[in-house]
Formats: sequence, structure tokens, C-alpha cells
Amino acid sequence: MADQATTVSNLADLKTIAGDAPDAQFSGDTPTARGSDTPLREQQLDAQGRAYATGRRKDATARVWIKPGKGTFTINGKDQAEYFARPTLRLVINQPFAITEREGQYDVICTVSGGGLSGQAGAVKHGISQALAKFEPALRSTVKAAGFLTRDPRVVERKKYGRAKARRSFQFSKR
Repeated sequence: MADQATTVSNLADLKTIAGDAPDAQFSGDTPTARGSDTPLREQQLDAQGRAYATGRRKDATARVWIKPGKGTFTINGKDQAEYFARPTLRLVINQPFAITEREGQYDVICTVSGGGLSGQAGAVKHGISQALAKFEPALRSTVKAAGFLTRDPRVVERKKYGRAKARRSFQFSKR
């Protein structure tokens, strides 16, 4: 190569110098070379054909299993309308199915513990989103773009000594 004095002025010249043979690492198995419809991840199912995921929000933890079905929702052995009486909470837990257009296609069984009802609804939503991404890896980008795979890190601040609450001081008394 020392006897060849070639200069590269643009990328087209580089192609002629290096030759037209593609490198082994760029043989078409890179994520950008694949079709956009093929998932980059594998489907993760248990022995019963269900996808499992854990969702968390505030102090609540939800263990979620989804499987193909008629859309039944069981939370701690109760129906979703019975467990989450407020319609806004039911709307929150159905958001992953609405955004992926999969309403009524999966049965959901979950156990929730800790926190209040709002935190539990957020935990179930997080768990359903994770489980959907494991059951249908092609949906991961849709669910991730909506922000449902990210765990919300906000938690209640602890109470400090010398304070009435986390930040509130005791009432000042002049006399």
C-alpha cells in the first residue's frame, strides 16, 4: 500500500479503494438492516403461555400475568370494576391496551400490594405495559414511546426530626 499514493476526497473514493466486498460484521444482521416489522427481542412466555411482569409505582408493587383471552381483568381475586371503583383508575390501567389497540384481546391476572389505590393503579399499568412488551415484542416501541415502560421514581418524602411533616415546621410561638 505504500507504493500506491491514493487520496480520499469523499466517501465514494473510499469504496473503490476498499473494494466492493462488504465486511462480515455488516452482513445484514444489524438492527438497521433488518425490516422494521421484525422484533429485536424474543417473546418471553411461561409454561402456561402467559407473559409475566412486575410493575411499581410509589409504594405499590403489582405482579401481572397476561394471556390471550376475552379481556377479563382480575385484581387480587376481584373484578377490575370492583377493585378500582373510580372510573379514572380503570382508565389508567386500560391505557396500555388502548394505545396498542388490543382492548379485549388479553386476560389479565394480577396481585397488587402496598400503597394506595392510585399508586396501585399506576403499578398495574406499568406491569401490563411490561408484560405486553414481553408477549408481543413488536409493541415495545409503541408502549415505550407513550412512556409506560418507565417506572415513575417519585415517592413520598420521609418525615424529618424537628419538623411537623417532611418540610413543614412546627408553629412558631412568640410567647
